[in-house]
Amino acid sequence: MTTAYVTHPRYTEHHLAGHPEHAGRIRAVWKTLEENGLTQRLQTLEATPVEEQWIKTVHTDNYLRVLRWIDESKQTRIHLDPDTYAGPTGYEVARLSAGGVVLAVDQVLSGKAQNGLAAVRPPGHHAMPDHAMGFCLLGNVPIAVRYAQQTYGLQRVLIVDYDVHHGNGTEAMFYDDDSVLFISSHQAPFYPGTGAIHDTGEGKGQGYTLNIPLAAGHGDASFAAFYESIIWSAARRFQPELIIVSAGFDSHWTDPIARMRLSLKGYAHISKELIRMADELCGGKIVFAMEGGYNLEALGNGMANVAYALLGEDTVLDPLGPPSDGRPEPDIRPLISGIKQVHGL
Repeated sequence: MTTAYVTHPRYTEHHLAGHPEHAGRIRAVWKTLEENGLTQRLQTLEATPVEEQWIKTVHTDNYLRVLRWIDESKQTRIHLDPDTYAGPTGYEVARLSAGGVVLAVDQVLSGKAQNGLAAVRPPGHHAMPDHAMGFCLLGNVPIAVRYAQQTYGLQRVLIVDYDVHHGNGTEAMFYDDDSVLFISSHQAPFYPGTGAIHDTGEGKGQGYTLNIPLAAGHGDASFAAFYESIIWSAARRFQPELIIVSAGFDSHWTDPIARMRLSLKGYAHISKELIRMADELCGGKIVFAMEGGYNLEALGNGMANVAYALLGEDTVLDPLGPPSDGRPEPDIRPLISGIKQVHGL
């Protein structure tokens, strides 16, 4: 089984000391993959910058002018909002990040690889059509979806976002689109304050956004339950031709930003479920694209576990173990029942 692994050394240029989304994140992923002998076993490719024609499929011309100005001005650092920064090569690196996901998708759809892993940054799922947000500059996954649709003629793409934050940018780009089923599980209430159960799309996209807002404290058992009860059912009904995963590891119990309780074993389980889903529904065509995750050990091992799963192996790295306090998870059953009712599952 060939797994395309796409990354780029220039991702470390995007850096702000003391900021949660810093260059050490990608270095942690590279280090863990290398130490476990995974880099040599994957089809390693260097990302190329995404062409602006694909950026324009989800972002406005005015926003692109702002991003170009970042590079042209050569300022040391610019804050595009209170959370989101860009350095003098911010737009170049963002194009390499989006380009990494596009290349992984291209490798899979062209038949050069069975599946793909894009270790990219800056992340993308908060980037809005007309502005940066939440550490994100470009909608990496949405750009790759439009590339897949327009280059390979795909009519149905499933995006599953298991980052701890709601993927509000991705949702905004496909909210009225019935060719994309967007499923986001996220802590709520929490940043960015969107992603309610009854936010299900509009126009012809009605019913093609599925939000799973989780109270703090849910972990392995809850995630396993709603994947089995909700995500499998929604995916089978939709019958995707490609699955792209916005893979954030900030739902891990050690993450310094959030308050969810997934372990690395729990993360490995849901990743394997998505791979099984791709095997059943779309010939194994699946790409995981890195989003958040701010405990470096959880992030590095989480990405390595995705690589093992994509290679078809059962190995799971979990040096951090389960949550240490033994508190029970909240009851997930009322949420599952409510989502089933809203979406007719």
